[in-house]
Amino acid sequence: MREGIPVTAVPRTLLDLAVRARPEQLDGYLERAEDRGLLDVKAVEDLLGRSGGHRGRGPLSRALAIYRPDPAFTRSRFERRFRRLVIAAGLPAPSMNYIVAQFELDAYWPDLRFAVELDAFETHGSRAAFERDRRRQEELKLLGIEMIPVTKPRLDREPRQVIRNLAVLLERRRHELGPA
Repeated sequence: MREGIPVTAVPRTLLDLAVRARPEQLDGYLERAEDRGLLDVKAVEDLLGRSGGHRGRGPLSRALAIYRPDPAFTRSRFERRFRRLVIAAGLPAPSMNYIVAQFELDAYWPDLRFAVELDAFETHGSRAAFERDRRRQEELKLLGIEMIPVTKPRLDREPRQVIRNLAVLLERRRHELGPA
């Protein structure tokens, strides 16, 4: 009880919200809890372990995947969110901040030689950066690596479309390269 109002703990609230929340809403709830210092991943994991057939268990477990220990090195919430959406969609997880030749690729599928450049204006907002990015795209193309850009505003506005398009492009790339 808080000020005479019955309340639940953050993990239980997340579990209950997961029943009806769309995946991107649930991602947002987790992100807000993290921003406010209220996300205790262990407490949520413990609750998931005790929640048996609760209908929010699967969605919350999938959304929580990005917070579990992961060998992928990410530098920003934008990168973590992108990776989390990719995994939640059932797509293969990309390697993050992967070095190919002298270039660092934000998200990369080595077996498909396919990359996603996660663009935020703040990190690419100068003429010199613009020119470097074009040269980099050309060099990667010469190495046989396909790359598409995904901007932060677009991922925020239309995450489902971005991930649907990525799924199509990954599948197309798989067919282009043929059996491994």
